[in-house]
Amino acid sequence: MIVCPGTGEYKNYHSETLMHMRPSVVVNVAMSADGKLSTRERRQVKISGSNDFARVDRLKAGCDAVMVGIGTVLADDPSLTVKNPDLKAERQQGGRPEHPVRVVIDSGARIPPEAAILNKGDGLRVVAVAERADPARVATLREKATVITAGRDEVDLPRVLDELGHMGIRRLMVEGGGTLIAGLVRAGLVDEIYTYIGSIVISGKDAPTLADGEGWVRESDFARLTLADVTRVDDGVLLHWTVRR
Repeated sequence: MIVCPGTGEYKNYHSETLMHMRPSVVVNVAMSADGKLSTRERRQVKISGSNDFARVDRLKAGCDAVMVGIGTVLADDPSLTVKNPDLKAERQQGGRPEHPVRVVIDSGARIPPEAAILNKGDGLRVVAVAERADPARVATLREKATVITAGRDEVDLPRVLDELGHMGIRRLMVEGGGTLIAGLVRAGLVDEIYTYIGSIVISGKDAPTLADGEGWVRESDFARLTLADVTRVDDGVLLHWTVRR
């Protein structure tokens, strides 16, 4: 179900009729040499440099939407806006808003109303919540964002992508965190993965990785990737993977 800001309930859609409309999904992360996205306290760490920051900005500008999980919002308070003025101008010249649609997966509607992602920069915001989310908090979110309700206890990711596809989103960038990425990979929703590997070691068994959560037990369930490209960037290396179907 989609609920638009200030308009109430919009409509229900069924995933089986919209599968062909799901956007392609590209995951982008920066990780340490030992595969950590941040510290065990979820404190953001500068892993890549200026050249990689510019690459990520270009990738973001080329997408219709950018998605993160609520953990990333609470830990980093990102705006997910396009930074380069030339890229923003290109988007506008092409008839698109300066910034991609910003999407938060937030089962419990925990996102603070003052979060940067809801307030910084123009453009549409989408928050996906589960049915268990507090109705009062959801009502507050509707004042700032389009609300998608999908799933009883946790957000149903395939249904959310169906809804985003119906909204005209064709290319979706995912910037974290590890739990969201793992869920998308497990559901077979990811098409490409960019991993920048930086020249630091963060360490810590509880520090987040690209794909967190319970993990797979059987090797036959593992996600299989094909290495599309390798590029040296700044003081690290960028790996571009495609996901095998």
